[in-house]
Amino acid sequence: MILAVLAILLGGVMKGAIGAGVPVIAAPALTMLFNVQTAVAILVVPNLLSNIWQAWAFREQALPRRFLVLFAGGGMLGVAVGTWLLSILPQEALSLMVALAVLAYIGLRVSRPGWTLARSTADRLSGAAGIAGGFLQGATGISAPASITFLNAMKLPREAFIGTISIFFVTMTAVQIPALWSVGLLSLEMLAYGFGALGLVFLSMPLGNWLGKRASPKVFDMVMLLTLGAIAIKILFETIFGAAIHGA
Repeated sequence: MILAVLAILLGGVMKGAIGAGVPVIAAPALTMLFNVQTAVAILVVPNLLSNIWQAWAFREQALPRRFLVLFAGGGMLGVAVGTWLLSILPQEALSLMVALAVLAYIGLRVSRPGWTLARSTADRLSGAAGIAGGFLQGATGISAPASITFLNAMKLPREAFIGTISIFFVTMTAVQIPALWSVGLLSLEMLAYGFGALGLVFLSMPLGNWLGKRASPKVFDMVMLLTLGAIAIKILFETIFGAAIHGA
């Protein structure tokens, strides 16, 4: 339980600093401690409500409406499909998807740090990127390999990035919550845990916001990538060797 609290607090710090971090950090950690379905169900409340605040605060700096409609609309479609898979796939497959999604995100960030996506190209790809991000969010709780990598490649100012990704998360999560409820993965108990997690996020976001204005983004990237790498390796190890032991 202590590790879960620390993961959510760290996610809140990252969220305040760079506009994303709660699901990126907390979903793999909660998957490691519990399972993928529990991680996704707990995080929908903090994901929705923390992003409402940031979406409103940075609404003037977000990208134009046409981009947002395609990007967020794609996320809404993708998360519905991803949630359906979350409800039918075995736990081992879901855990592997989480670990591989995290490693893909790390690989993209490390291998192509200077990759720049032209605005015209990004506009054309916004719908597809939204669908991919929504699918990953629904199935694994982590949209970052698609959504955050896509926006990072556009080299947006901090305020524009936060406003855009927050609107994406709000609209996507608004679909994810009823989808989870309809397939029986979201209960009143999970909602209660979610509101507890929200309190931790709101507690740590101001610190992240303060640090984000003073510290280099590279510091946050390094901490986040190292943390995620360790978690992903642990999930892979436990899933692969656990399956081998059970199959022996």
